[in-house]
Amino acid sequence: MGIPRPGRRVPRLLAPMVAATLLTLTACGGGSSPATGGSAAPAEKIKLTVGLFGDFGFEPLYAEFRKTHPNIEIEERQAAYADHHTNLAAHLATGAGAADVEGIEVGFISQFTAQPDRFQDLRQYGLDRRQSDYLDWKWQQGVAPNGAVVGLGTDIGGLAMCYRTDLFKKVGLPTDRDKVSALWPTWDQYIETGKKFAASAPAGTKFFDSPGEIMRAIIAQAPVGVYDAQDNVVVATNPDVKRAWDLSVRMIQENLSAKIGAWTPEWNTGFAKGSFATIICPAWMTAYIQDQAKNAAGKWDIATVPGGAGNAGGTHLTVPKQSKHPKEAAELVDFLTSADSQAAVFTAIGNFPSIPALYDKPEIRDFTKDFFNGAPVGKIYSDAAKNLKPQHLGPKEGDVRTAIGNGLGRVEQGKQAPEQAWAQVLKDVENVK
Repeated sequence: MGIPRPGRRVPRLLAPMVAATLLTLTACGGGSSPATGGSAAPAEKIKLTVGLFGDFGFEPLYAEFRKTHPNIEIEERQAAYADHHTNLAAHLATGAGAADVEGIEVGFISQFTAQPDRFQDLRQYGLDRRQSDYLDWKWQQGVAPNGAVVGLGTDIGGLAMCYRTDLFKKVGLPTDRDKVSALWPTWDQYIETGKKFAASAPAGTKFFDSPGEIMRAIIAQAPVGVYDAQDNVVVATNPDVKRAWDLSVRMIQENLSAKIGAWTPEWNTGFAKGSFATIICPAWMTAYIQDQAKNAAGKWDIATVPGGAGNAGGTHLTVPKQSKHPKEAAELVDFLTSADSQAAVFTAIGNFPSIPALYDKPEIRDFTKDFFNGAPVGKIYSDAAKNLKPQHLGPKEGDVRTAIGNGLGRVEQGKQAPEQAWAQVLKDVENVK
């Protein structure tokens, strides 16, 4: 299997919460002004399309946007993560088929910022004024080599570890989140904790779902990932990538994995049945767990991630050159990425803002989730974001990581020995280049 990226399948039942939170934040004056104002004549009816990989929880925000842009209709298109990015590349290459606004996940953003001629430079609509809002590295991810602003960031995926307190209790492990965090300051200690869990695990349960996202997290914590700063693929020469591979293989060999691939129907069933006790947990994952494990409220909690901070996921919103209404599309991008909108989405759904001024605001910093045993998710993910050290992403980041993940999947499925799988990974990565 590959290393699946988040589709952000946000439960529709939470959508009204986004709108309510947005209204509250706006009334309190939180964040920056969410819109630049209407630009089309009142009689001119405009339809904007938005292309996303899954549900980002934007529907209630569209309704808010239309209050100041009553002439604009918004149609959202959703596709699976891989299909979305593959289709976008094809639409850009052929010059037809792209939406007015396209979401691009962090694993692919460098691939598309390398093609600035196929996107609107958002500077021409004044959106370079937003630079000071953002974490510097998040802003730079959306900037092309020629300086064009290709996209504005939505969320980031600061890492934590979600765990089942009921399963931990059954095997005699601590359940308090601080004590759980103390179990695994390193990935080696995470493995040792997993072995203790496995020694008396309840029937049908494993320590984690599958190693793909864990390996991705370990790589994300390194100073250099699969690319160096000069955009050279360094999978074969970077010891941190091989270390992530070796740690993940050890987890498989210790029989800690439930062998349930992320973003599959079996994964969803695993949440519902409590088939695994821990899972890598960026902020956006909390909404997914809450939706899939509806009968487990109060049984999940959140601890720190082994190995220190890291980032998994996050998106930028872009306006392809094909858009017939680029100014209005840019205004929508500005609105959807505003401080108020990002705060509303986080408190209602879980996608963590990429605007650091929000991190110490009470509505973010003091936010808790009852589903996760009252975990202080605002503080957890604010701290994760502040401690995060950004990693350079190369032009085919997503494809390279997928090749590595496919190799790990072959090991887990017993199709190849680790050495054989790694050798094939190196060949596959060469083909990606």
